[in-house]
Amino acid sequence: MKGQIMSRSVFGIDFGTSTIKIYNGLTKTVITEKDIIAIKNKTQLFEFGDEALKMYEKTPPNINIIFPIKYGVIADLKNMKLLFESFYKKITKASGSKMGRFCIAVPTDITEVEKRAFYDVVAKSDIKAREIKIVEKPIADAVGLQIDMNSQKGNLIVNIGADTTEISVISMGGIVVSRIIKLGGNNIDQMICDVVKRRYNIYIGLRTAEKIKIALADAIYSEDENNEDDILYVFGRNVITGLPSERAVAKDTICEAIKPFFDEMVDSIKTILERTPPELSADILETGMYLTGGSASIRNLDKLIAQETDLKVNTVKNPEASVIRGISLIVSDSQYKKLMYEPKQSSF
Repeated sequence: MKGQIMSRSVFGIDFGTSTIKIYNGLTKTVITEKDIIAIKNKTQLFEFGDEALKMYEKTPPNINIIFPIKYGVIADLKNMKLLFESFYKKITKASGSKMGRFCIAVPTDITEVEKRAFYDVVAKSDIKAREIKIVEKPIADAVGLQIDMNSQKGNLIVNIGADTTEISVISMGGIVVSRIIKLGGNNIDQMICDVVKRRYNIYIGLRTAEKIKIALADAIYSEDENNEDDILYVFGRNVITGLPSERAVAKDTICEAIKPFFDEMVDSIKTILERTPPELSADILETGMYLTGGSASIRNLDKLIAQETDLKVNTVKNPEASVIRGISLIVSDSQYKKLMYEPKQSSF
């Protein structure tokens, strides 16, 4: 039976390396934008979110494009606070809310100081928060997947983000084993940039590499499956002449270049399985693992992991939104209240 609905003046936040997602309890909506900010003349806010992304790799010297989060943790607290304040003003403009309660998802396998930094983004901002709690990201993920948090069964969740992948085993509302590896969608983008330069003699930007990834990346690829969709024409700068150039990029070249990414991903999952208690391993064998995060949508990744681990791989619709779905339930329903807590004070 569902718990009583908590205060509607609540906000759930998933600060991702690539994307920030904020749930507004007043309007029951989620804002999803790029976690990026454009600063002009070192101090002036120029743009933020999706609009700032449009300027990436195109700006003059006096405008800096900044990603405040690197490898899942806050690398630039000052600009992260400025970015959060800008998003908060954007989502509360219609409702007129000036303060509320907040719940922030944080990675598990990071230090207490790094967890505290996520808390401080809100606590030290200009927003007057009545209450700030945090929740472990794998726990929010599990709630978003509608896993029974009171069950003794073990569940394996693999969340593949932009810079990191968090692999966690959940049981009875807690995290039994968790590990963050510095492996995510951005690694694939860089691999694609490198192979396009090496094979086709053109420089491309990371945004172009991402387009190639979406169009051509495949975790399981056979040359026997060649078709007209296996070629993508892209523009870049010629390595030799320095002039703008167009090249036809082949799918087999891309898939061969990014294969090490998938090999390392599978090895990391196997490492966690080796560290998992036997009784929970039996549960995982029965229920399978859950694949979430923005990079979980790579073509045939679920099939590859299933082949290499002999486990069923459960996929979900909009896997990139799994964590924020969980946070929206946690802040709205009192039965999940025990999953939130305040981080330890930083000590120096």
